[in-house]
Amino acid sequence: MMEAPSNGLSWFVEMLNQVFGRLVPDYRTMMATETRRVLVFGTGSKALRVKQVLESCGPSTQIAGFCFSPNESEVAVPHELIVPRHQSVVDTAKALQVDEIIVAVSERRGGAMPLRELLDCKLQGIRVLDMASHFEANLGQIRLESLYAGWLIFGDGFRQGRLRSTLKRLSDIVCASILLALAWPVMLLTALAIVVEDGFPILYRQQRVGRNGRLFDVIKFRSMRRDAEKGGQAVWAKAHDERVTRVGRIIRKLRIDELPQLYSVLKGEMSMVGPRPERPFFVDQLTREIPFYAVRHSVKPGVTGWAQVRHHYGGSVEESAEKLQYDLFYVKNHSLYLDLMILVATIGVVLTGKGAQ
Repeated sequence: MMEAPSNGLSWFVEMLNQVFGRLVPDYRTMMATETRRVLVFGTGSKALRVKQVLESCGPSTQIAGFCFSPNESEVAVPHELIVPRHQSVVDTAKALQVDEIIVAVSERRGGAMPLRELLDCKLQGIRVLDMASHFEANLGQIRLESLYAGWLIFGDGFRQGRLRSTLKRLSDIVCASILLALAWPVMLLTALAIVVEDGFPILYRQQRVGRNGRLFDVIKFRSMRRDAEKGGQAVWAKAHDERVTRVGRIIRKLRIDELPQLYSVLKGEMSMVGPRPERPFFVDQLTREIPFYAVRHSVKPGVTGWAQVRHHYGGSVEESAEKLQYDLFYVKNHSLYLDLMILVATIGVVLTGKGAQ
């Protein structure tokens, strides 16, 4: 998970909010560092999952307690955190000074939720969100366990308008052209260093899955040994991979190996920002094992992405599921403003070396 932005980035983000705040979704809640107190309505497995996720994301959100739902048959959360129901939900929320209520019940039918009381909370200025909306608004991700097809179909977002596509394409061309003009000396030195250490080839081509499932060849500076995949068998890349050369370790850390992908951006196969493209072999596997994985292919893949700046590097089905939650958030909420935020955050990731493979 990406740490809170530095003072310089905070100032830049605030400036963007002042300029674009009326035109795009407000992402300041995702950058907030102040502690928020939440009351979780539910005590079952979903409520426990909320607790686990919030605890793994740092101290920015504090759980004030759990409200018992009469229709819930299990108690999975610690008993000492369950709030006694001797008063209404709104009175309980006020007494605990909570900012938000997260509804995390396993069963919503048959009076499982006190809708009138939750409405009173909302009218009193306390935010009331379900699990999916909470994780989206505060963590910048769409959790798979709280996701269902109807929410994707009828929810806001996922807009792919012609104006948005045109503006994104123009910004991709301008940004890629500027970066290529600035980076060509670094690219030349990288090519020479690769040849000196491990000979030719300099570039590495690999088939990837793009928008709407179309296949294309991604081009990168070769950072692994020439025999990295003997027999052509696809192998998950991993952190501190032994197949990486000395030059490769440096260019991966600084993300220089990604620079040739700027040509794919100019060709229209990729965008500057989007979900990272994956190999067909792994896409087939992940589509079978992870719900809604194919949704990420509704936009062009990117040189960098929301998952890359918000989550550490990983190479497994489990890690792909975790990163998919950020990719789904991007697909649902993508805008030029969010793209700019991701590009700025990517610079911070490169400078600090976080997430280097």
